[in-house]
Amino acid sequence: MARHNELGAWGERLAREYLISKGYTLVDENLHVGHNELDIIATKDKWMVFVEVKTRSHGLDEAVEAVDSRKIARMVRAADAVLRQYTVPYEYRFDVIAVIGTPEGEHSLYHYPDAFMPPLMTY
Repeated sequence: MARHNELGAWGERLAREYLISKGYTLVDENLHVGHNELDIIATKDKWMVFVEVKTRSHGLDEAVEAVDSRKIARMVRAADAVLRQYTVPYEYRFDVIAVIGTPEGEHSLYHYPDAFMPPLMTY
């Protein structure tokens, strides 16, 4: 596995552990819907949470800015497919978790609940 893939898998594992420690229930991970992927789907209270995890060895801004309009659109399309496929008794939101550091060193985790609203579709 390439170094960046190993770093990403490590960050996603930390994000899952963090969410569980905060009382979230994991529903699915690395779910592919067509060409779109959702890193983590979790529930807590009345929320179904679609989580994008960005891991970088350094640079919080770089990690957060990687969730750009194209990434948001892909997440929204995948989440829409999930919500349409199942009767979901939850409200939903989109969170971003940024993990900064390396497995060999120190790390920090930043959770941004309700990080963005799905954009309105225009045709």
